[in-house]
Amino acid sequence: MTHDRIPSVDALMALLADCEDVWDTPDRSGEPVDILDHGLQVAALLAERHPEDEELHVAGLVHDIGHYLVPADEAAHGGHAAEAVEGLLGPRVARLVAAHIPAKRYLAAADPRLVLSPESARTLGCQGGPMSPEEAADFEAHPDFPAAIALRRADDAGKVVGLPVGSLESWRPVVRRVAAGGRAAG
Repeated sequence: MTHDRIPSVDALMALLADCEDVWDTPDRSGEPVDILDHGLQVAALLAERHPEDEELHVAGLVHDIGHYLVPADEAAHGGHAAEAVEGLLGPRVARLVAAHIPAKRYLAAADPRLVLSPESARTLGCQGGPMSPEEAADFEAHPDFPAAIALRRADDAGKVVGLPVGSLESWRPVVRRVAAGGRAAG
């Protein structure tokens, strides 16, 4: 990977703020919301659905920063983001961030009712397509499988133009708590 690890909560918050008006595709043909708005929506959905799991909320907040760090690397944006945040936010947050693409591939194979946005459907192919039965069985054994699926479901839902969500700054105390725990775990 070609980017640095994010060294502090302040640096992460600044990077997230820089994601305002930055899109998942350089030509803005992708999702209908920018990376910051999308992350805020996903984090808010996860906080509502899984209030006890702040690591999951923060994973939702940061899961797509790989689009900012390495533009146009659709297949590996989860890995770029995971590598950048692992030292700050800990191994579980990094695993969840990295798992959001495999979780899409899993759901594309396992959930016949799955509805992907046009952009997610387009990128599924370059990300490996739906999982094979063997890949799906391996993914089900992932230690964070339920949380990875929850993150993916929120990822798919958090693309609503104009959805009212809290400010980025409202997440600073949560990010600080997760970072403090992440440093202890790492």
